[in-house]
Amino acid sequence: MRSRTISPKELVSLIPNIVLLFRDLLKDRRVPRSSKVLLVGTVAYIVSPVDLLPDFVPFIGQVDDAVLAALVVRHFVRSAGPEVIREHWRGDAASLDRLSRAAGVSLW
Repeated sequence: MRSRTISPKELVSLIPNIVLLFRDLLKDRRVPRSSKVLLVGTVAYIVSPVDLLPDFVPFIGQVDDAVLAALVVRHFVRSAGPEVIREHWRGDAASLDRLSRAAGVSLW
């Protein structure tokens, strides 16, 4: 039986593909403008040196960024639709499945 949860370590490993996904979503005309504003704010937080948990703290510093990214993905699935996320995902299907579980949404 497959686990319904994702570990923080797995979530952090998805960040490179999440960054590419976010970049592509910003360019997509099907994504509402309000969602793009939310995305820009999220990216600014992720790259900002000021975090709730500083990135220089090994592993834990990236977890808050990864959790925030998963919440934004959930918002995008609900606002733009799962097909938009699937279309722009650059990683493999298994990693997209892990991301959808972390976000608490279904992409299939």
